[in-house]
Amino acid sequence: MDSGFWYEAGSLLPSIGVGLLFWFVMRAILRSDRRERDAQRQADQDYRELHDSDE
Repeated sequence: MDSGFWYEAGSLLPSIGVGLLFWFVMRAILRSDRRERDAQRQADQDYRELHDSDE
């Protein structure tokens, strides 16, 4: 009877694993998007500074 708990707990492991995998992937996507936006913002600022100084 005690082994029933471990079977039930073991049946939840795939769902927990997929949930954690989804969380890590979404976290990586959101962090890379934030870094890309920061890099784009910096590139735009550098471009404006370069072309504003020419005038």
